[in-house]
Amino acid sequence: MAARCRRRQVVCLCVGLWVCVAGAEPLRYSVAEEKKSGWLVANVAKDLQVPAGRLSAGGARLVWKGADRYLELDRRSGDVRVKEKMDREGLCGQREPCLLQLELVLENPLELHRVEVRVEDVNDNSPQFPASEFTLELPEQIPVNTRFPLEEAQDPDAGANGIQSYAISSNEHFRLEVQTRADGGKYPELVLQKALDREAQAQLVLILSAADGGVPQRTGTAQVRVDVLDNNDNLPQFSQAVYRAQLLENSPRGTLVSKVEASDPDEGSNAEITYSFWKVAEEVLELFQLHPASGEITVLGLVDYEERSSYELNIQAKDGGGLSAHCKVVVEIQDTNDNAPEVTVTSVSSTIAEDSPPGTAVALISVRDRDSGENGRTSCSIEGQVPFALKWSLENYYQVVTQEPLDREKVSEYKVSIAARDWGAPRLSSVREIRVRVSDVNDNPPVFAEASYVLRVQENNVPGLLIGRVQAADVDAEQNGQVRYSAVAGAGGELPFSINAESGQVYALRSLDYEERREFEVRVRASDGGSPPLSAEVTVRVAVLDANDNAPFLLCPLQNSSSPGAELVPRWAGAGYLVTKVVAVDEDAGQNSWLSYQLLKATEPGLFAVGVQSGEVRTRRPVASPPDAVKQKLVVVVRDNGEPARSSSATLQVLLVDGFSEAHVQLVAAPPEQEPQDSLTLWLVIALSFISFLLVVSVVSAVGIRLCKARRGPERYVAASRKMWCAPQLGRNPAEPSGAGTLPESSCSEVCLSTGSGASEFKFLRPLFPSVAAERSAAGGPVLGSQLSSRVKGAEESPPEVSADVFHFH
Repeated sequence: MAARCRRRQVVCLCVGLWVCVAGAEPLRYSVAEEKKSGWLVANVAKDLQVPAGRLSAGGARLVWKGADRYLELDRRSGDVRVKEKMDREGLCGQREPCLLQLELVLENPLELHRVEVRVEDVNDNSPQFPASEFTLELPEQIPVNTRFPLEEAQDPDAGANGIQSYAISSNEHFRLEVQTRADGGKYPELVLQKALDREAQAQLVLILSAADGGVPQRTGTAQVRVDVLDNNDNLPQFSQAVYRAQLLENSPRGTLVSKVEASDPDEGSNAEITYSFWKVAEEVLELFQLHPASGEITVLGLVDYEERSSYELNIQAKDGGGLSAHCKVVVEIQDTNDNAPEVTVTSVSSTIAEDSPPGTAVALISVRDRDSGENGRTSCSIEGQVPFALKWSLENYYQVVTQEPLDREKVSEYKVSIAARDWGAPRLSSVREIRVRVSDVNDNPPVFAEASYVLRVQENNVPGLLIGRVQAADVDAEQNGQVRYSAVAGAGGELPFSINAESGQVYALRSLDYEERREFEVRVRASDGGSPPLSAEVTVRVAVLDANDNAPFLLCPLQNSSSPGAELVPRWAGAGYLVTKVVAVDEDAGQNSWLSYQLLKATEPGLFAVGVQSGEVRTRRPVASPPDAVKQKLVVVVRDNGEPARSSSATLQVLLVDGFSEAHVQLVAAPPEQEPQDSLTLWLVIALSFISFLLVVSVVSAVGIRLCKARRGPERYVAASRKMWCAPQLGRNPAEPSGAGTLPESSCSEVCLSTGSGASEFKFLRPLFPSVAAERSAAGGPVLGSQLSSRVKGAEESPPEVSADVFHFH
């Protein structure tokens, strides 16, 4: 019972609205043609006596019955303004009044108001004749007061702006009279007021002008040339003045419309009649064809009842003598069912929430058929299995409403096909499809494409470099599926990266240094646009790749502002003798830190060699005492394996000595002299060598007896002396405990020399560390004392053993 009562209430409400709309007077307005866009036509809010807010809240809109839209409605103020210029002649032609039919539709509740806008004509067209010149061939001896219709000028304007008068230039043979047709149109006629005489004047030239009634007045002119012919005293006569015919629209080409007949009692060429159209519009010439000899009128083009329901054809019959007569053919077009119903969507909600209750309005449509009678009667329905139904509203308006609950997870979009059929024979139909999207709720968080991201960037990058992208997808729709990215602030401080909120692209904000920090970790959050928003996070690890941006750094010998120390090499050193070791490090990683050593420059290029991988400087051949210079300068280049390779160079000073004495030590400690003083240096070296020789001889002589008792002593003293010379180098290179200094620790010993002796041999040796020196001597350290002692004495004898006790000079 409750449902039946509600149904009755809805029916009563709809009937009441229909009665109100049907009985209400339409809103009538007028606007002059050619008004610019924005011209105020009327205020419908005031005329309907409703507040302007009602138009905005009710979604007020203008519904046109045609396809053109010339007016627009401002919902806030209720003003109806011109949207685009209107041409009354293009809209209505000569039809008067020129009315635009439209409807004002309000929703919530639904209201429908008819609106009629009359387009007023302005005088924007001048009269124009079909041709600039007309020719009349008139025989002589035509009776006075004979009338000759002239070509009518055309003016698209209507009413007073149309053609109001005609005039002819002054002459003695003709006067001009203006005739009015049944439809109100005016056309000129020449009236003969003085008989023509071909022998006196064979041709007359007259100026015909037409003027409209507009302000300002516009005129048009044409030239009328009258050729006077020989005597032809009989005019053709039509069997009837007006012929009427009926024609079905869309009749095929060649269909006979009507046939006109005219007769002439003259004989010969004066009785030969030719038919032609006279004063017809261009569209008539496109639709109908007149046979010039038989007078048959046939269909030439496509005749459409909806375009025009009747045509008037003016026919002229002219005989061979130039005389003519005129008649009219009225063709009435009969309607056929050739137009399918048109479905117009007046209002549509493209999106509807999936939780909308049944009965929710989705769209408002109207159905119109241009045919008339039963051919224009229509019915409407929805095709297919969709959860929507049609609800009749007013006249030919229907509402598309939901019929059952919607579920976006099953179907996110519906294509609703609305079919309209007429009642003609045969029945015609048309289908209009509307799309209805089901809106989503935010129930799915964004999901990243990967569980974690690893991005790589080369160090020394330019600021703002794109290093990668994170991407997340959200299966929700529209705003709920729009993902924005942001970096999550963590405990690691400010990170040198930026995340594009729209695309998820990751940019480096500053230049990165592999040696400063090799890896960063960023938490990126993806949030959707729902309310409330849902989000997900992912870890992005940014690895900084090494570039070869650091040159090798020399640890030994250290290249600083102080003068480099000299390395002592005895002249008895053979091939492979370890002079020193160049040690360098590179802060880069991988192959960028692989170092190689090369001897770039040497005083004696063939005397020394550098280990490519170890950096050890060794003699390539035995030292030659006379030819090899005492002072040797070596330049060693250290290169890494990067691309491009970087390098550093170390300068080494090497002294070739015959023995180890304080003079040699002072020579080593002395600053290097300039290259231009090589001769002075040579003499100093010779002097020092002589003093050293004398010192060694005196020392050997003083301690000769003790050396004989201790055969192993010299070996330890030599080992201790080499250790003493290496100690300064080890102090400069603490980076590597073993093998990183100038010489290995096992080959270092202390040399004790007497400055006052004139001999050049070792006299007395004391180990720097007796116990250590003894152990290293037993391990195979170098032995120098016995060889030097034997050279002084000139005899081949083996050196005596020397105990590991502390020795004193004699």
